Amino acid sequence: MEDCASYIGGMLTDDEIDRYARHLVLKEIGGAGQMKLKAAKIALVGMGGIGAPAALYLAAAGVGTLGLIDHDTVSLSNLQRQVLYATADIDRPKVEAAASHLGEINPYTDYIPHDERLTDDNAAGILAAYDLVIDGCDNFPTRLLVNRVCLQRKIPLVSAALGRWSGQLAVFDGSPCYQCLVPEVPPDAETCERVGVIGALAGVMGSLAALEAVKLITGAGTALKGQLMIFDGLTMQSRVVGLSQDPACPVCTH
Repeated sequence: MEDCASYIGGMLTDDEIDRYARHLVLKEIGGAGQMKLKAAKIALVGMGGIGAPAALYLAAAGVGTLGLIDHDTVSLSNLQRQVLYATADIDRPKVEAAASHLGEINPYTDYIPHDERLTDDNAAGILAAYDLVIDGCDNFPTRLLVNRVCLQRKIPLVSAALGRWSGQLAVFDGSPCYQCLVPEVPPDAETCERVGVIGALAGVMGSLAALEAVKLITGAGTALKGQLMIFDGLTMQSRVVGLSQDPACPVCTH
């Protein structure tokens, strides 16, 4: 730790050095990686089953700025899996409640609440301020919109989804893009409200999304670029499959 403290002396407070001590001794992160996290700006699209647990770990990791994007309020049914919130938060805007609780975890992170839905008119303006986007929203039109903006702005996109007992995770940074995987909005898309979801799965997938974000920011390991991870919570089996560019994709082939 003495070498770490010497390396980042003057750049992190003594409290931050203690706070991130387990990162600073990791050879894949160290002082240089921690400073990259401190300088990073990450947007979370959707502060629900994916965004809530991802935000917990990104705040704890010392990411400098977290943009919290959601236009929903906390409901009682959220609390089964969105453990960032408490019973007293019911009917409170999610981004407001999230910023409050995350600030208690790490006061060195800046939390920027965006209490609005992403649309064709505002998405580019909001997301352009960030270095990386985690999309955990609950609808396909927004996912396709976020993919388009990230591709146009050259912003790496971590995309995670869950339902019932299974989850999916991928990183898109160029081609193939998310729309190569999902060419159009499925007509019979399942929702957690309709088919249910096991609560702990949100923690698993949100944490994995945060892990990929940390790897992308620090350059540690190998990210899931051009790959899709599929996790089955009932069998505890996972597999990773390669993704190919759709030659007819209207987003990444034009």
